[in-house]
Amino acid sequence: MHTELETRYSAMTGETLAFVQAGLDSEEPIVFIHGFGGDASTWAGLQKELSQNRPTYAFDLPSHGGSLNWPELGNAVKSARALSQSFDVLGLKKVHLVGHSLGGAIASLIAMRTPDKVASLTLVAPGGFGEEINASALQAYAKKVSIEAQLEILKPFFGPDFAIPQALVEHYNSSRAVDGAAGALAAIAGSFLLDGKQGVLPLAKIAELPMPISLIWGTEDGILPYAQTQGLPEKIALHSIENAGHMLQIECPQEVLQVIRKTVGLA
Repeated sequence: MHTELETRYSAMTGETLAFVQAGLDSEEPIVFIHGFGGDASTWAGLQKELSQNRPTYAFDLPSHGGSLNWPELGNAVKSARALSQSFDVLGLKKVHLVGHSLGGAIASLIAMRTPDKVASLTLVAPGGFGEEINASALQAYAKKVSIEAQLEILKPFFGPDFAIPQALVEHYNSSRAVDGAAGALAAIAGSFLLDGKQGVLPLAKIAELPMPISLIWGTEDGILPYAQTQGLPEKIALHSIENAGHMLQIECPQEVLQVIRKTVGLA
């Protein structure tokens, strides 16, 4: 039977990003990295489940959530650096990385730069696997708008049959209303959206990494097309979720949880 474990929120300091911590202290914690425009709360359900077996950390990326005022803009390269610094300060010597969208690209960068510090890599609809990206949807997603407009903006991020919870709409809407948040997101979008395209990661190099690598993608992803899963190196284990969109950890958490468990050695 699962027991309730204490969840601890730690505010951003000059040395670490803001983060949510749960689970008992032990080796090789699971670290969650959210996507563009999100925050640590996107992982709340999965973090609660996995903290029963492992220590877990969910970070707010630079320019997001509790790390809004981090001194450097939260693009992929600077976010990877900020996370690595946070790991060092917190004494996290080796971690299992779980990254969604932009967070998947960031997780990949960390794994390539410090492979000895990454025990496994779970990428959930990651950025950087191809040039195509729904730039207009992401630019709209960064803006401060009304509740009604927020719902319409979120629709391309989910599968066609998923009913977006009102509480989720309100959360995104309120996060954009924080002073400076929308401007920071617009600046980040401008840093990785070049002529409506995104930069591409060196996938062959990622496939050479020594740790297990799992890739999860929804077949109806309206932000990063499912076609970017085609022709990948065999080392990257693909898990497709039919009729699902981009926000897989919210749409189909049990399927994502199952893959994470297997990848980190809990299955």
